[in-house]
Amino acid sequence: MEWQDEGIVLGMRRHGETSAIAEVMTLSHGRHLGLVRGGRSRTMRPVLQPGNRVSLSWRARLSEHLGEFRVEPLSQRAGLLMQSATALHGMRAMAALLRLLPERDPHRHLCEAVEVIIANLDDPVSAGELYVRFELALLNELGFGLDLARCAANGSMVDLVYVSPKSGRAVSRHAGAPYADRMLALPDFLRADINEAADPTGLAAGFRLTGFFLDRHVYEPRGIKPDSARDSFIAATLKALEKQETA
Repeated sequence: MEWQDEGIVLGMRRHGETSAIAEVMTLSHGRHLGLVRGGRSRTMRPVLQPGNRVSLSWRARLSEHLGEFRVEPLSQRAGLLMQSATALHGMRAMAALLRLLPERDPHRHLCEAVEVIIANLDDPVSAGELYVRFELALLNELGFGLDLARCAANGSMVDLVYVSPKSGRAVSRHAGAPYADRMLALPDFLRADINEAADPTGLAAGFRLTGFFLDRHVYEPRGIKPDSARDSFIAATLKALEKQETA
């Protein structure tokens, strides 16, 4: 069994005295683990850092085996990611989310989304918006997608300001007014009829929205807690955004 692919390193752990087990989100083979012989050497250790883009060759006797990776660096940016709290926590948070997916289950567009987010982690507005959309996409892949395109009550596609915590569907201002205290806020940057960048309030609402449904549909049923990197990323992003707005 053998294949070649490209992907983003999510993490690694030591194996024996000199080797490592690398975890990579690949374009065509999903989140995949493999043994890297000599992975703890001075040459390979910098390559296997989270956030780096790599070229992979995987080989195993049987498809269900762990197998071995041969890894070549394509873009080594882990050092840059470590220079920013937003970038460092953002990479860790995305890796934790991808671990919610079944291993070896292809999700090409999520892998491509991670690449885009990494390229924008130096911009708190772009990084925050992209991350919220990434969580929405992940919920959809797990079978819990939200419908934010039209009102659940009357089908309207405009003035959508709420999301029902029960159905995960958008609700218009008029239809949701009697139940406003029970609704989740739909931030403007997620509305199709508004083309605006997120402000700190809207971005915080976006994080609350995706966090609510991740807790309800993913973390609580599995009896697990969200990785602390998510809260750290949110705090760092909002702090950077507020600082940017007051500069």
